[in-house]
Amino acid sequence: MAIIDADVTARAGWTMIDLTAAYLSGGATLLQIRAKNTPSGSLLETASAIATLAHQARAMVIVNDRGDIARLSGADGVHVGQEDLSPASVRAIVGTDAIVGLSTHTPAQLEAAVREPISYAAIGPIFGTGTKTTGYSPLGLDPVRSAAEYTRARGMPLVAIGGITLETAPEVIGAGASAVAVISDLATADDPAARVRAYLSRLTV
Repeated sequence: MAIIDADVTARAGWTMIDLTAAYLSGGATLLQIRAKNTPSGSLLETASAIATLAHQARAMVIVNDRGDIARLSGADGVHVGQEDLSPASVRAIVGTDAIVGLSTHTPAQLEAAVREPISYAAIGPIFGTGTKTTGYSPLGLDPVRSAAEYTRARGMPLVAIGGITLETAPEVIGAGASAVAVISDLATADDPAARVRAYLSRLTV
């Protein structure tokens, strides 16, 4: 999952749309738009453009936090955190067929998550990260193993996020995660498209 974070993207000298095009050129098939401080009108315009690009490339895109933007932009779904609208609430906005993901940071949150109407659970931060302050310490790989076993038994994918790099991604997948979500290690690469291809090459069996 290639996350297009507005702040990280700007610091790296990209526009969100240009970075999206680079990720898609590299073969990314699942994108997440994250723009917590962007005004709604501007975010809708950007999300609509990104959704169009993604669908042209047969990729999917979800929007962080904003179920309304996800639905209006034609995105494929939404990702929410522990302090956002509940998955049931965003389902009422985006519909029964949309992707809905939920962030978790503790075993108790994960146990609660699997009872919600979600498409996947996310776990993190796996490693230290400066991209987002969660209030939780890095988990490491052992909780990924436990969480993966728990979600696998319930037929639910597990996405790992937080400080993951090309070098550490294989061990995160090896611990049982279905996918890794990456922000900085893609956006700050000299060639983001090549970086995506490197991830796919290293992680695809």
